[in-house]
Amino acid sequence: MRAWHAAVFLGVSLVVLRTGTAAASPGLPPAAGDADALTAITAMRDWETHQFTTFNPDTRHKTVAVPAGKRVTLADVRGEGHIANLWMTFPGWFWQHWNTEAPVDQSILKTLILRIYWDGAEKPAVEAPAADFFGIGLAQAANFASRYFGASSGGFFCKFPMPFKQGFRIELENTDAKIDTGVFMNVLYHLNSGVSEGAGYFHAQFHTARNQGPDPVFIGQFEGRGHYVGCTLSMQAEPLNTLVYLEAPEYIYLDDDWDRARIFGTGLEDYFMGGWYFREGTFAGPYHGLPIKDTLTSSVAMYRAHEADAIHFQKRFRMEFVNPFDPERLTPYAYSSVAFCYLDTPGGQGPGIPERDRLLCWYRVKNTDHQSIP
Repeated sequence: MRAWHAAVFLGVSLVVLRTGTAAASPGLPPAAGDADALTAITAMRDWETHQFTTFNPDTRHKTVAVPAGKRVTLADVRGEGHIANLWMTFPGWFWQHWNTEAPVDQSILKTLILRIYWDGAEKPAVEAPAADFFGIGLAQAANFASRYFGASSGGFFCKFPMPFKQGFRIELENTDAKIDTGVFMNVLYHLNSGVSEGAGYFHAQFHTARNQGPDPVFIGQFEGRGHYVGCTLSMQAEPLNTLVYLEAPEYIYLDDDWDRARIFGTGLEDYFMGGWYFREGTFAGPYHGLPIKDTLTSSVAMYRAHEADAIHFQKRFRMEFVNPFDPERLTPYAYSSVAFCYLDTPGGQGPGIPERDRLLCWYRVKNTDHQSIP
């Protein structure tokens, strides 16, 4: 009789509460999973709600031009409060029926850079290509909606609460070589005193590289007190029809556990709550998903948001995925990612945006288009 053995992969996150630690940020609505979720939508608040928009009712122009090679400030707001919703869209990645001679290239999804500055800081806390920030760094069209960000049939949105004490500034840079674009944007924010007490500043840190098979997938590093709340990650192998890079578990280094990871897992797709190389294909959940899987081109786009399972640190944080397979079993790959975090300081800590050639890291791009007028 043959004996069969089952293998079980299991990961459990634990949160240890320190005495006197606040469970939620005053002035901000609690997360959907909190006991006070009902209060979040029914509570009466002394908030003053505003919306920045690119629409000018006097000229009736809806967009702000962001020409190729230019950097433009869209919003500059003073006060204390938090951004509750950011939405934007822009042409260039599809054929424009109103501008039929305009060039079309989905790379504009990658070469349009979003930056957000808090409280007059010199470095942006948010600095990432639009494609990666909203969840699909492969720079191709797809639709999905998570609780905190997504791409919804031509529009892109982010609902992470973004507190500020003195104000915020939103900037876009078009690093494309040939495509001019015009940006539609709506940013709904509340002015409310006291929101910043105990609330961290929202950060989004971008990384990208072409790596040899054994090289780690570096997700992000933050200094200070804060908590990591998720990431977007897109990957592509150089050869066709392989996803062996998904064998890499997460390694998370925290505070004094800097030489040996405090948290590690069983595999890359396991971290994104999938299994067996995402064998059943694409899916989109509120906290994790796989908007794109194309095994032929060796490409995936993944996301995960941490809420009750946020990863807290008092001094520092570093995260990477490391493949345990022997090097001869691995192949070169490219990746791009954005790590989301709340920190106790407003200034950005990322490496900045690389030159355009490094930014467009993919070995191949699946360029598609859709009917311009529904």
